[in-house]
Amino acid sequence: MAQKKIYLIDTNVFIHDPLVLKSFHTAEVGVPLVVIKELDQFKSDVGSKGRNAREAIRIFDHMREEGSLAHGVVYAQDVLVRILPTPSAEVVKSIALDDNDDRILASAIELKQQGYDVVFITKDLNMRVRANALGVQAEDYKKEHVAEDDFYKGWRSYELSAGEFQGDHPAILREILQERELFLNEFVVLKSKRNEENYRVFRYQGGERFKLVRAPELLWPIGPKNWAQLMAFDLLFDDEIQLVSLLGPAGTGKTFLVLVAAMHKLLVEHSYKKVLVARPVEPLGRDIGFLPGDIQDKLFTWMQPVRDNMELIVHKAHSGYEQGLYDDLYQKDESGRKRRKKKKDEKWRVPSVDELISGGLLSLEAITYMRGRSIPDQFILIDEVQNLTLHEVKTLITRVGEGSKIVLAGDPYQIDSPYLDFSSNGLVLASEKLKGTSICASVFLQKSERSLLSQLAGELL
Repeated sequence: MAQKKIYLIDTNVFIHDPLVLKSFHTAEVGVPLVVIKELDQFKSDVGSKGRNAREAIRIFDHMREEGSLAHGVVYAQDVLVRILPTPSAEVVKSIALDDNDDRILASAIELKQQGYDVVFITKDLNMRVRANALGVQAEDYKKEHVAEDDFYKGWRSYELSAGEFQGDHPAILREILQERELFLNEFVVLKSKRNEENYRVFRYQGGERFKLVRAPELLWPIGPKNWAQLMAFDLLFDDEIQLVSLLGPAGTGKTFLVLVAAMHKLLVEHSYKKVLVARPVEPLGRDIGFLPGDIQDKLFTWMQPVRDNMELIVHKAHSGYEQGLYDDLYQKDESGRKRRKKKKDEKWRVPSVDELISGGLLSLEAITYMRGRSIPDQFILIDEVQNLTLHEVKTLITRVGEGSKIVLAGDPYQIDSPYLDFSSNGLVLASEKLKGTSICASVFLQKSERSLLSQLAGELL
């Protein structure tokens, strides 16, 4: 006789996805009582942990009204959910009951003793190892999961002889369409076999239509350094693309490219009324504790990468002035000194971060305070998105109002959240789920342009 299967759910799974119970169909699910206790401890947290804990508790409270959770309540039509009391030490002798993790594993062992085929679902790697050592089958929660070697990069590259990709509509593009399906806004990179610096980039626009991608004409002496940055610029400067996902290792220029596009759109083209930059507050390494001052003082340190990139943009714009790139905007007086023709001709100038903030043109925020807002007519950058869940990313995207553009940027290889990895973080999953839509696009940037040392560290360390 086949054993009856039961899925045992760990606390961290509810924190990751409070709607996890909907992922099981025609199944029996057990939730240790200590999990409910841990959710109660998390419910007062300000961030996503507290929000997800409260949502999970509300679901259990609704089920309580439908019947006895001790005996089992049917949820979502076909899932039987039971709350499991903590077994006593006399019943489970193979493990001490010193902490909550021990008590959760004890519930799994007791179910096995009762004849169940137990599958323990947890995001905690160490708990999976411990469960396996105790003879309990353990699995990661992978409802939202993308294999690392199969994620959507937003482009395909082909090496050809230089003569095969000449002209605005090379014949090779039709051949590629016959061989494989392309997604809307997916790029095709045609590179010379003999010279990687000889390339052409095309963006697929449906049917048999491709757009030849060219570098945008900027007022400042800034341009793409490789074909991946060229693709990123193409999306960032296209007002029809409302959501852009930029993925890539450190040093590939993600934040810099976005801020260049945002500042040009704001100060030169006047396409948006404001630029908003938000980041999750996740420290690298051990936290240094509370920071003094008001909210802007506290955010100063967290936003230092944004300030660093803005200083570089200001420097680039000013160096263009020093090189005489804006001479046609000026006239010389009798002494040979340059004088402005008109005040509006100072478009080349990029204000400092503090000037932009004081003028209401730039807002630096923590994502914690974005819930419930509606943000119209703004260029929005959400940085370090690899540290967010898909649910959190969805919450941010739904804040975008009419006339706004949002960019999700991050490095899926550097994740600070303990229960996320390359395959389950919100940045990779959002890019995967939104691919092929007409107003969304993604680019994976793989070449570091920060420095040779930065590139070597990313590759070898």
